[in-house]
Amino acid sequence: MTDAKSERRPRRDPNGRLATFGDLVGTCLAGLVTGVVLVLVLEAILSVTRISHFGDTSGWLAAILPVWLFVEEFRAEKFGANRVVVAVLAAGFGVAAGLSFAGLAAIDFPRLVSGFVGAAVLAVVYSLIWFYGLRWLSHRAG
Repeated sequence: MTDAKSERRPRRDPNGRLATFGDLVGTCLAGLVTGVVLVLVLEAILSVTRISHFGDTSGWLAAILPVWLFVEEFRAEKFGANRVVVAVLAAGFGVAAGLSFAGLAAIDFPRLVSGFVGAAVLAVVYSLIWFYGLRWLSHRAG
């Protein structure tokens, strides 16, 4: 029988950051899906108990776990101005893109769905800018 050596997923570098963009976005989207499921369960409970109508809750609540991941990534990065600059830029572009797509989705869908769309776009844009922007700026600054 052959022993297969399993690799720990997601992979992390020596600093504790996620090692590849795929690991970062995969972990982020897994947290987003978990958040969506939890918000849908909450929404179902509120709807069954007649506290609110289904679809009235903000879908942006699904972004809680990805934001937590981004905070942990920020903390794992070594101290310096690079991480602050990239985090501010990533948050700005992520929120702007998320709000734009959520606004477009709000035309045809309830708040719940448009919030899910906004949270997903926020998570992907932030991940993209954080991962590549931080590495580019760290390499550029030395």
